[in-house]
Amino acid sequence: MAAQMNEDQLKNLSDSVDQSEQEERSAEEQAEVVTQGGWFPYPPSRPARLIPPIALAYIGDAVYEVAVRQYLLSKANMRPNHLHRSATGLVSAKAQSRILTGIEEQLTEEERDIVRQGRNAKSGSIPKNADVLEYRHATALECLVGYLYSSGRHDRMIHLITQGIEHAEHHSPSPTQK
Repeated sequence: MAAQMNEDQLKNLSDSVDQSEQEERSAEEQAEVVTQGGWFPYPPSRPARLIPPIALAYIGDAVYEVAVRQYLLSKANMRPNHLHRSATGLVSAKAQSRILTGIEEQLTEEERDIVRQGRNAKSGSIPKNADVLEYRHATALECLVGYLYSSGRHDRMIHLITQGIEHAEHHSPSPTQK
């Protein structure tokens, strides 16, 4: 009976070690996925270059929104109404079009190609508060952000978003021009 218990204990110990190793590998694999793609352990279903431009714009819109909100929280005035108005001034199609214009010279050939694809993509919706050209440029910016995010090029994405926000802040119309 004592020998049987030892075998059972040994099996339980072995199972426990196997489970710990599997959990450790799983955590490492998830960390690798996070560094290769997005911020969470849900990698894109295919390489970023093969994701449709509208799908890249979909994720790019959300990532850009988070970047703007984080930027605004770094500022002194954090009243909810002020935050909302400030965010709208940076995420509107008009603002995103201005931002794209401000960073275009910094883009690589590959990034310009992604922007072109995003600009030419048919979104299926009609812009409400922007003209069609501004809307297409905004979609192009979101597509670029989505591409850089999905391909794990977060440093480049952060650099371009930072440059774009700085450009927008320095070239935004005054309140009398709005």
